[in-house]
Formats: sequence, C-alpha cells, structure tokens
Amino acid sequence: MESRPYIAIDTADRGKWLEARTRGIGGSDAAAIVGLSPFKTNVQLFEEKTGERKPEDISDKPYVAYGTAAEPLIRELFRLDYPEYQVDYHENRILRSTRHPFMQASLDGELTDLEGRRGILEIKASNIMGQLSWKKWEDRIPDNYYCQILHYFLVTGYDFAILRAHLVFTSGKDIRTSARHYFIERSDVEEDMKYLAEKEQEFWERIKTGRKPPLLLPSL
Repeated sequence: MESRPYIAIDTADRGKWLEARTRGIGGSDAAAIVGLSPFKTNVQLFEEKTGERKPEDISDKPYVAYGTAAEPLIRELFRLDYPEYQVDYHENRILRSTRHPFMQASLDGELTDLEGRRGILEIKASNIMGQLSWKKWEDRIPDNYYCQILHYFLVTGYDFAILRAHLVFTSGKDIRTSARHYFIERSDVEEDMKYLAEKEQEFWERIKTGRKPPLLLPSL
C-alpha cells in the first residue's frame, strides 16, 4: 500500500474539528504568515496561536454563513459539471502532515482524475463589492487563496488543485452570480511551495519559542 505524506484525523463533530484546527497551521493561516492576508496580520496570528489573543468568532457573519451553507451545493454542482473527476468529501476531517506535523489541512473535496491522479478541490463563495473585487479574480486567484492551495499541496502531496469560485454581485434586488474555475498543477508551483514551507517552519519555531515576528503587511 502506497504511504501517504499525511495522516487523516476524523473528529467527532464540528466543535471538535474547530478545536483540533487550533493545534497547528492550517490553510487559512498561510497567507497571514507571509503578509498576504487581507483579514489578519502575521503578528495577530502569532498572538492567537500563543494564546495572547482570542480569535474573532466570525461564524455568524452573513458572508461566512452564506459560504458554509453554499459549500455542499457548490460541491454537487462541481460533480455535475465535471463528471470526469471522482469527488470525495469527509466532514470534520483534518489531514496532518507526517513530515511537518504542525501543518494541517481541511479540504472541501478530494479529487481523482481519469488517470488516477489525486487532487484538491477548494470552494470559495465570495461577495463582489465593486470593480476592485472583480479584478482580484481576473485570470488569477487572489493571493490569500493561492497561499491556501500551496499549503494544501505541502500537506497532501497531491498532483493538482481546482478552485471553484462562486462570485456573487448584488445590486438592489438584482443578484448576479459567476462560477469560475482555476486549475493548478503542483509541478508549476514548486518554487512557491518551497518558499511557503520555509516561512511556515520559521513561524512555527517562533510559536514554540515565543519570539514574536516582525510585522508584515500586504502591499496595496
């Protein structure tokens, strides 16, 4: 049996899953570590991981609630749109790297293509607030989500990733949606993966020793 670069941890419920996520670095943490998160600085993340700061509970935010409710529906639509992929999903599962046990991943789906290659399915439901928001998705993935994909590659060792973005634009009573797909081959992003792995390792060493990192801010 082929050995995997991770172990799968199935938690009992969402509460246990949320608790387990705090014990390492997850995909949503990756961008903050390298100063590319629009939501959190690397210092804020450090303070959360060391217990100095309580993470903000955003589960009741409308855009978060929308994304949580939409995710299973978008996953089923992906199955219909791309029947050439086998799509597997394990609720409340965490994948933990065996090489770097502090690296964790919670995937929106695991893919297998017709050649037997394994892949990552990442789902994003995003509200578009003006032209600047549209540009972030124009022929590319926003930097913070790209970092998340790189992190998942590091944990899983998978060959490719597909990000399905469900973009929502509201104007009065008119709601427009756009489904976009971004295909990433692991072999095309090896250098970026190496860079992220080094920065995550450095960040985790700081957590273990309590040495706060210098502040990094995303460029405007």
